[in-house]
Amino acid sequence: TSTEILNGGIYVDQNKFLCHADTIHWQDIVKNYRSELLVVPTNSSTGCSRCHRSCNGRCWGPQEDQCQTLTKTVCAEQCDGRCLGPYVSDCCHRECAGGCSGPKDSDCFACTNFNDSGACVTQCPQPFVYNPTTFQLEHNPKAKYTYGAFCVKKCPHNFVVDHSSCVRACPSNKMEVEENNIKMCIPCTDICPKACDGIGTGSLHTAQTVDSSNIDKFLNCTKINGNLVFLVTGIKGDMYHGIEALDPEKLHVFRTVKEITGFLNIQSWPETMTDLSVFSNLVTIGGRALYSGISLLILKQPHMSSLQLQSLKEISAGNIYITNNSQLCYYNTVNWTSLFHTSSQKVLIRNNRDPKECIQDGMVCDPLCSVAGCWGPGPNQCLSCRFFSRGRSCVESCSLYEGDVREYANGSVCVECDAQCEKMEDNTPTCYG
Repeated sequence: TSTEILNGGIYVDQNKFLCHADTIHWQDIVKNYRSELLVVPTNSSTGCSRCHRSCNGRCWGPQEDQCQTLTKTVCAEQCDGRCLGPYVSDCCHRECAGGCSGPKDSDCFACTNFNDSGACVTQCPQPFVYNPTTFQLEHNPKAKYTYGAFCVKKCPHNFVVDHSSCVRACPSNKMEVEENNIKMCIPCTDICPKACDGIGTGSLHTAQTVDSSNIDKFLNCTKINGNLVFLVTGIKGDMYHGIEALDPEKLHVFRTVKEITGFLNIQSWPETMTDLSVFSNLVTIGGRALYSGISLLILKQPHMSSLQLQSLKEISAGNIYITNNSQLCYYNTVNWTSLFHTSSQKVLIRNNRDPKECIQDGMVCDPLCSVAGCWGPGPNQCLSCRFFSRGRSCVESCSLYEGDVREYANGSVCVECDAQCEKMEDNTPTCYG
C-alpha cells in the first residue's frame, strides 16, 4: 500500500502492542522532509510477526498484501513528485499524491490539490480566462467550482458560491444573496447586514436591559430583531446580580444599527452623553412589539439636550412618548407625524425644555436646514435642506465651478464628478452627470 501525508509530521509513541511501526519507511510518506518527525519503535511485543518475504522488510502488517509501496525515496532525481519505480519513465504527474499507475494526471491514486473529473489539477477551471488577442478577461464556459477536493459544475444546494468555490458561509466582508436560484456571496458596499437578537428575544430572552454583560453581543449588528431597552440597572450596574456599570464608550456599538423591529425604550442614559448620536444610522423603528403601545420612549433624561437621530425615516407602528427631559431641545421642530405609517399613531411630547429657552441659548436649527426642522445643532442634523445636500450635510451651493473636487447638481443633491473629468475654469461646469 502506498501512502502520503501532505501536511504535518508523524508521532508514534506509547503503543505497547503496536507491531511493524519500525519497518515503515516514514520519510517516504511525508511530503516535506523538514516536517516534525518522531517515530518510536514499538514492536517489542513478543506477538509481532515479521513482514512477508515479498515486502523487503517494509510493511504495515504480516500479510503479503500489507507491504509498504515506496513512491518517493526510490524515484529518479528527475521526478518532482511521486513515482511507481526507479526510472525516469516511472515519474508520476506532479499533481499526484500517494503514487500513481502511469505518467498522466489521470493516473494518480489521489490528488495533491483538486480532482477535476478524474484528473488531478492545481486549481479548478476558473470563471474567467485571459484572452491574449483581445487583452481581456472572458467568461470561461468550462468553469467549475471548488467543492472540497473536487471540481464541480454546480455547488450543492445547501452551499453558497464565493467566487469560484462552494462555501458553508460567506466571509465577514461579504453577504449572501440569491440570483437565478443560486446562493452566492457578494462584497458589502458598507457594513455587512447582520441581524441580532434584541432584549427579551432569542439568546437574550431573559435579559431586561442592555448592560455590561450583553452589550458585546450587538457588535456589527445592522438589524435588531426585537427591542432595545436601557434601564438604570443596565447603565449604572446591578450589584444584586453582579453586573458592573456600563462603559459609555461601549454604546458606540449601536452606530451600525439601521433597523429595530420592535421598540426603543430609553429610561436611563449615561450622564456624560447628551444625545442619542450612537443611533445616528437608525432608519426604521418597526413597532412589531410595543411597550404599553409605545415604539419610541425617552423618559426623564435630565442631561440630554438633543436627539441626533438624523437617519430616522420611519416609525412603522406605535406611539412616541418623549417626556420629562429637562434639557431637551430641537424636538419641537420635528414633524413627527411624517415618520408615521398609520393615522392611528400618536405623539406624546411634554415637560421637556421650553422651546423659548432653547432659542435664547442659541439651540436652534442650522440656517441651512429647511423649515422641516432638525434633530440637533449643525448642518448634518437637518430633516431636509434649505438649498442643497452633500452626503448627510446641508450646503449653500454645490462646487460647480471651483474647489479641489468638482460637482454637479442632481436636483438639490451635490454629486461628485468622475475623477477622470478634467477640471474646467472660467465658470464652466466640469461635468453634467
